[in-house]
Amino acid sequence: MTRTILTAAVFTLGATAALARPPENALPLSEILAAIEAEPNFGYFDEIDWDNDDGGHWDIEYYLTDGTEVNIEVDPVTGERR
Repeated sequence: MTRTILTAAVFTLGATAALARPPENALPLSEILAAIEAEPNFGYFDEIDWDNDDGGHWDIEYYLTDGTEVNIEVDPVTGERR
């Protein structure tokens, strides 16, 4: 019984991970992050997550050099902020 539950959990997690991906025609994440790093007063990245809501986007949280927190959603294909 435990083995069946564990197997089901592994397959469920694997299927979820396969769905939680940017589209094939997405820009490389490194290119999107480099554009943000080039902005004036950029400090550091705090959190970067992929979100499948609304067709998918990057949730990016970063800080400016003055300590201001910035949260943005970025289109994975165009690199534009939403």
